[in-house]
Amino acid sequence: MTSATPSQRYLSTRGGSYDLGFEEVVLKGLASDSGLFIPEEIPPIPPAWGQEWLRWSFEELATRIFSLYVSPSEIPPDDLKIIVQRSYSSFRSPEITPLVTLDEGKHLHLLELFHGPTFAFKDVALQFLGNLLEYFLVRRNRDVADNQREHLTVIGATSGDTGSAAIYGLRGKKDLSIMIMFPKGKVSPIQEAQMTSIRDPNVHNVALDGTFDDCQDFVKALFGDEDINKTHKLAAVNSINWARILAQITYYFFAYSTLLKSNGSTYGEKVRFVVPTGNFGDVLAGYFAKRMGLPVEKLVVSTNENDILHRFWQSGYYEKKPIHGQDANGGFPEDGAKAHEDSVRETLSPAMDILVSSNFERLLWFLAYHIYGVGGVAAKRKTAGEKVKKWLEELKADGGFGVDSEILQAAKADFESERVSNKETVATIKSIYSSKCPAASTSKDTKGTVSNGGYILDPHSAIGVNAAQRSIARVPSSEIHHIALATAHPAKFSSAVEMALKEEPGFKFENILPKEFEKLHQLPKRVTEIKKSDGLEGLRRLIRERVPAAGQHF
Repeated sequence: MTSATPSQRYLSTRGGSYDLGFEEVVLKGLASDSGLFIPEEIPPIPPAWGQEWLRWSFEELATRIFSLYVSPSEIPPDDLKIIVQRSYSSFRSPEITPLVTLDEGKHLHLLELFHGPTFAFKDVALQFLGNLLEYFLVRRNRDVADNQREHLTVIGATSGDTGSAAIYGLRGKKDLSIMIMFPKGKVSPIQEAQMTSIRDPNVHNVALDGTFDDCQDFVKALFGDEDINKTHKLAAVNSINWARILAQITYYFFAYSTLLKSNGSTYGEKVRFVVPTGNFGDVLAGYFAKRMGLPVEKLVVSTNENDILHRFWQSGYYEKKPIHGQDANGGFPEDGAKAHEDSVRETLSPAMDILVSSNFERLLWFLAYHIYGVGGVAAKRKTAGEKVKKWLEELKADGGFGVDSEILQAAKADFESERVSNKETVATIKSIYSSKCPAASTSKDTKGTVSNGGYILDPHSAIGVNAAQRSIARVPSSEIHHIALATAHPAKFSSAVEMALKEEPGFKFENILPKEFEKLHQLPKRVTEIKKSDGLEGLRRLIRERVPAAGQHF
């Protein structure tokens, strides 16, 4: 890889892999030592960009950012540009991720990330990833006989949003199949309908009579199963895939450029991004943007009652603390809150109901490199990998680990954290709706966010807004703008929204459903139900019946 820069070469967070190319890390997803892939260096904003990038479209900005992490020897610039344009052509907003204002006086803004095909922020990354995978496979299969063609089978488990976004990203893609498992009756009706109404031949939905964790266990077992791996090349598209983090970096830059254009601010003014997160991938993309040179004063990690990340920033201990009992319950089964086992609190924001944040180890690597690294670059990388591996072994064996004060202080230099309860989530949805904020008159690209002059937040976005309001109270400087990330359309979690707004005069959610949702339940569905008791053998048999192996065509 002589033509690649350090930011275009990749290593594993646990020290077992170095000097890998972009294509390899995207197709692998997970390193052979179970670590996650990161670039060997984070590239700075090129001086040649100057301030010209502030005028670029979302697609132009994405292409330029991606080119810093992808060698032109792997994806030529013209091809990369086409991949990006194709990835965002289905978004309803011409800006892709528009910025609206919630409170002009307090400089509080909202980045709407739900204008993609499945109305969730994950579309930004998964539309790109789907096109990337197809590009790599079609190129590999060029001039290859049919019986020798490489075929990739993407396997995943979902409690809602990831499954539908992955399916929409990979539907109809050549040389690709996708099989998504979900717990029967434990994802929201809209999320299930979004998945099962897609009838492309390469899409396979499987409903299991168990929990989300059961689905995850089956998926993990498949990846470790020598039998199925003899015939099918398996891949994952969950949030640990580096391409998903890369895709999300763009909207931090674009939000900043939109802010400057809308209020006449000058380049260099600081901003705080406030990110509702469970798996840490979305806010990690903000960390990369900050390290690249975007003028970010702080990234505010916003959790629900599953607060392993918040507890880390408060104490320096990253540990699982399962919570049992009635006080842990509070979500709606119809919104997907019953998809997990009892070790996870059931909240109004089920997409964030995660016990361990998978992407957190990527940040740990950079912290360890900065604090513990001595000697040359190779020695520093080796030390960082050893530290991360040790911490993750402690997490697996003991349920958690603690870090030195130097690591915690380094983490606090870039991040703050907040924990938002169910009660506070509901209160925030109510207060933003009743405030008749400016966003109610400017948010127009997707129906369903405005009713009777009030702006409607989904519960995950409400967590970000609540955390932003607390941050504003701590940092009231008129020079700091806060941008909270809106990660999903409110219709995807209608039960929680209706609970919050049911007493508002004239509010009826069914009157403002996006037209795409109105027709979902009328569409024909295709789903295969399997029993947990069928075991791995039953799932293996289903894959061989429905999904082509290399050189096969169904």
